[in-house]
Amino acid sequence: MKAGIRILGLILIVIGIVTLAYQGVTYTTREKVMQIGDVQVTAENQKTIYFPPILGGLCFIAGIVLVVFSRNSRE
Repeated sequence: MKAGIRILGLILIVIGIVTLAYQGVTYTTREKVMQIGDVQVTAENQKTIYFPPILGGLCFIAGIVLVVFSRNSRE
């Protein structure tokens, strides 16, 4: 159980660091705008999913607390 808490804490620390570093994911979608016979017009749209920095900070802090708690409970 204690090892599971430590692993969860480490995962939360990594997620927090990645979230603070990137703060969002951008991806491109293509959609068909118009088609006349064999001629097809497409448009590329970029969309971004933002991660709030507070989310990364909370994950990082929660991970540190879990790792410290798992080490202290072992003693």
